[in-house]
Formats: sequence, C-alpha cells, structure tokens
Amino acid sequence: MARHVYRGDAVSAAGAAVAEFDVDAPERDDSGRVEAEASRLRVETVASNPLSGPITVPARVAIGDTGIAAQPFALGTSTFGWTLGTDDAFAVLDRFAGIGGSLIDTADSYAAGRSESIVGMWLASRRTHGRTSVMTKVGRHPDHPGLAPKQINASVEASLARLGVDRLDLVHFHGEDPEVPLEESLGAIDALIAAGKVGAIGASDFGTDRLIEARVLAANGLPRFHTFTTRYNLMERKPFEGAPELVAHAQGLAVLPYFALANGFLGGGVRRRADVRHDARGARQAKHLGRRGHRVLAAVDEVAFAHGVQPATVALAWLLAKPTVAAPVASATKPEQVEALLAAAAVELTRSELVELDRASA
Repeated sequence: MARHVYRGDAVSAAGAAVAEFDVDAPERDDSGRVEAEASRLRVETVASNPLSGPITVPARVAIGDTGIAAQPFALGTSTFGWTLGTDDAFAVLDRFAGIGGSLIDTADSYAAGRSESIVGMWLASRRTHGRTSVMTKVGRHPDHPGLAPKQINASVEASLARLGVDRLDLVHFHGEDPEVPLEESLGAIDALIAAGKVGAIGASDFGTDRLIEARVLAANGLPRFHTFTTRYNLMERKPFEGAPELVAHAQGLAVLPYFALANGFLGGGVRRRADVRHDARGARQAKHLGRRGHRVLAAVDEVAFAHGVQPATVALAWLLAKPTVAAPVASATKPEQVEALLAAAAVELTRSELVELDRASA
C-alpha cells in the first residue's frame, strides 16, 4: 500500500489525470499487525516524453500549509557544485523529474550559491517552472550571513537571481541568529511575502525555545513557520525524538528530515572500512560503522528483501511512517539512485517491521 494514502487528500498536478483504485489490505494478527481495512490508493498519470508516454507516479500530497503539493520526497542538492558538477547534477535532476519528482531542496550556502545556480540553469533549460517546487535556505551565505532584515533581503534577492525565478516557494531560516530579535527576521520575511517574492517560511535547526517563541510571535500577526528541517534518520534519532518532535507535532509543523540516509550510509554501500571513500562524505559515513550500524543495516536489509526494494527505500519509508514527517530530504550522486528514493512513498511498512527497525536503531 502507498504511504501517502494516510496523509489526507492528495493534490494532483495541473493537467494530470488521477486514477483511484480500491485495495483491500490483508488480515493482520495481534503480533504487530493491524486489522483488515480497505484503503484507497491514489496515483497520478502524468505526461512523460513522447517515446515512453504517460507514467504512473505516487500522488502529490500537501507539504504542510505551505501551498506546495509534491510527492513525499525532496531531492537534496547539497552536493551540486561541490562533489557533483553541472552535467552530473543535470543527469540526476533529469531522472528525478522523469519519474515524477517535483520537490527540490537547496540553500544559498551550498557551494556558496553554486547549488542554486545549477538548479536555476536546469529549471530554465528544461522549462520546468510551474511543475517543480524549490525550497531554499538563507542565513549562512558568506556574503549575507545571519538573519538581520538587511541580510535576509539581500539573500532572497540573490537566491531569486540564481534560481531564475520571481518567487521562492519555501524559504527556511538556516539556523538561529542569537544576535537578531526573531520578530525583526519575521518582519523582513513578512514584507517579502507581501511583495510576492516568498511563498512560505520554515525553520532549519531551530531549538524548541525558538520555535515556541516563533509561534507566539505568529499569534501576534507575524508570519508562521510551516515546516521544520532537522537532521533525522535511523542512525541519528535522539536529537529529534523528544522535545523537538513534540513541539513540531503541537505546532503542526511539516518535518522535512535532512541527511535522511545518514550521509548515504543507510544506502548500504558502506559496510567495511575498505568501502569508505577518503573524503568528507566518507568520513561521515565511517562514523556509523560499528556494532550498532551493522545491526541497523541487517534490519534494513531484511525489510528491503521482504518488499523487493533497496535499503535506501526502507530507510526513507521508516521516516515517512512518523506522524510529523512530510517529506524526507536525500541526495543522489548518480541518476540510477533516484528511483529507490522516490519509491519510499509506495512502501507501507508493517507494524512488526517498524518495531524491528526501531529496536535495531535504539
């Protein structure tokens, strides 16, 4: 069964034909299985290239209250302009769009803006405006650091130029700025929203106190955070599970976990020290090698085999089973990796599988 079935009504893309099917779930016993129920599976039939014709993809869902409708997965682009050149990045983006993906995550600080520039060139060359949503972050670009109104305005204008768009669908404050009162930052964004340059806002790596403060300010007329991005995956659970998760749930924030594959470790390609590449990404993966890491990969492998999918698909499906998670964010270095990422939306993990994954990663 498709994961998005339980996220409310899906919103179809403009011009897409939406087909509905009744699917009966099998009976589940008390050893961790749910009772039998009827589910409605929604898929979209969207136009593809003339050779392959229409394709069927997971239906789009609402990303919180942002006004964005997308498949419940966001393609991360932190490697664009850093370890991935323009041609390779275009190949990944082409495959992502070709199988129905529509939500792209970037930031003005990724490769000092180069990531945004590559995404912008791709948007222009492929004419995907209107069919693709882009969320970016401001606050850490070396030329416009921090969240003072002047810096926010300059950052947004620079991002608009690099992306080649008139409006940023979703802007995240990229970390807290203790030197600037939050009401000043929100006031600057309020003016940009009124000017039609920003659609919605979210918080990235904010503490719970700051999130609560933001909600109080929103109750007094300032813009409200709709999304929350944070590091969260099977290998890194403790920082989010607890107070941040409770606050996100209470505030109705759509959580967009980044590093959803633990820097690629949960893809299963690194299982021995000999597999580790000698670069920054390899060093981040290597820290997960050990007894717990092997235990998690073994559990992921078992579930992946049962569903006939890749380990990365299971790792993302585990995140999508969390009630606050709207769309995990993960990157791909090769086009052939993209299918496994987007496929997570169509994998429904059983209760016993979720329990086993939780136990292995505890």
